[in-house]
Amino acid sequence: MRKGSTVLPSTERTRSRRAPQRPGDRVFSGLSTGAGVLILVVLAGVAAFLVAEAWPALIAPADEVPGPDGIVLYIWPLLFGTLLAAFLALLIAAPLAVAIALFITHYAPRRIAQALGYIIDLLAAIPSIIYGLWGIQVLAPLTVEPAGWLEENLGFIPLFAGPASTTGRTMLVAALVLAVMILPIVSAVVREAFRQTPRLHEEASLALGATRWEMIRMAVLPFGRSSIIGASMLGLGRALGETMAVAIVLSVSGGVTFNLISSGNPGTIAANIALEFPESTGIAVNTLIASGLVLFAVTLLVNMAARAVINRRREFSGAN
Repeated sequence: MRKGSTVLPSTERTRSRRAPQRPGDRVFSGLSTGAGVLILVVLAGVAAFLVAEAWPALIAPADEVPGPDGIVLYIWPLLFGTLLAAFLALLIAAPLAVAIALFITHYAPRRIAQALGYIIDLLAAIPSIIYGLWGIQVLAPLTVEPAGWLEENLGFIPLFAGPASTTGRTMLVAALVLAVMILPIVSAVVREAFRQTPRLHEEASLALGATRWEMIRMAVLPFGRSSIIGASMLGLGRALGETMAVAIVLSVSGGVTFNLISSGNPGTIAANIALEFPESTGIAVNTLIASGLVLFAVTLLVNMAARAVINRRREFSGAN
């Protein structure tokens, strides 16, 4: 070192060695930043629109709002039906999606795994109205006889209290249709998480004498736990906003009930908006928008929770 020379800190030496930023880098950085800001602006604009349009219904007297008991009791059964259908769909789809992801990544031969992965991903490309038609024409008639059996043998459980529907247009069928719709979303995320499991973790488990299932239980599932939770919540957000499939399948009578096999079912917010909006005017439109605001808030909270769970996942490597 020469006398009188200045020793730069390591961070400053690193910065001094960096190449100058190219014009293309600056353009790409600006476009990326603008895209992120644009998303926030659009989201804020949607929220502002919903609040502004829902405000007349929120402050209107109860006798002016559709329904006999005011806006809260008008939205509550719809919110209950939305949450019930979505959580039932998640309860069905999440374990099946994890099982499919495990089979594709750790059990199936390569060719079968690729073909099955394509088929599962293809489910996401089918329009929701096709799912609704499949549910009402195929799935609903197939559930009539099992629903009668559930009423006879498990009728003491509120979920199967009956009377069983003779058409199959029940909350159970709606939940099954939603489960098939969110299956590719959950399966795709979980499958990628399982593929990123450090190879050294798997080999170490097998080298210690673990069976394949024990290796999956001790290495793969712990690594992908947060991804499973995040994927499930993303699927839940998808199920909460589904419209046409539920509107086609579900026979709505209003009210709040846990009965899954009867014709008397609570509606969902999205399906109710789709069915009622074309013929609504005045304060009825504001009421439907107010219910949409509730759905917007619930979906936003679900997706924010999913992002928070994913961000908390620690990064694993083969060395730790």
